[in-house]
Amino acid sequence: MHQVTEIRGIYTLWLREIKRYLRDRARIISSFVQPLLWLLIFGSGIRFSGTTIGNLTYQQYIFPGIIGQTLLFTSMFMGISVIWDREFGFLKEILVAPISRFSVFLGKMLGDSTDAVIQGIIVFALGVLLGIPLNPLTFLEALPVMILMTFGLVGIGLTVASFIESLESFGVIQSFINLPLFFLSGALFPIRGDVANWLQIASSFNPLTYGVDALRTIILGNAWQPLHPMYFNLLVVCCFDVVMMAIGTYAFSRRK
Repeated sequence: MHQVTEIRGIYTLWLREIKRYLRDRARIISSFVQPLLWLLIFGSGIRFSGTTIGNLTYQQYIFPGIIGQTLLFTSMFMGISVIWDREFGFLKEILVAPISRFSVFLGKMLGDSTDAVIQGIIVFALGVLLGIPLNPLTFLEALPVMILMTFGLVGIGLTVASFIESLESFGVIQSFINLPLFFLSGALFPIRGDVANWLQIASSFNPLTYGVDALRTIILGNAWQPLHPMYFNLLVVCCFDVVMMAIGTYAFSRRK
């Protein structure tokens, strides 16, 4: 009976986050405008300058990185739901419900991860419209990686939000975390070869680096020489997910 209650609690929180996301059409539309601008303006501008990376155009190179960016920014932004729930008293009601704090965190994490993956799928579809060679098999292979990436990234957002009291402070901290993770992931430029050693070292400690590399390996195929074997990339991402789930559960457990 207790397990049924836990599962029902997780499902209810997941469904709530999904419904709240789907009802906010303005956020859905605005959240893929930024990736589109990166691909159309930034990617095309660099491409027309003659820049290529191996046999890839620059637009092809950054496409997996822009998917990673979308997952990162959307996942982190979802943490704001914790602050809203606290402001309106809903979080207190959740925390006194007869389910564990782990289930509370897991339900919100799964719901927010689903929202982030939906955004990633939208960007994936944009790649087809922009002429980037993709197929259904590529999408099916990339989808599990996208899901794994969002677990840990949403965990960061929820953990940070659990310690922050105001929306303004969360916005500042969010940018402070998002930008280094994005720029040090290799999303916009290769992080090997002539790149400064300190950048290569910093990127090796960035979990998004391994997710982006895995997406590039799947999407670009033989045209891309991966930084690490696929199994290693997935292992790092999974370890990151487990760590963030543990930290996030602790962060929720400390709230009264």
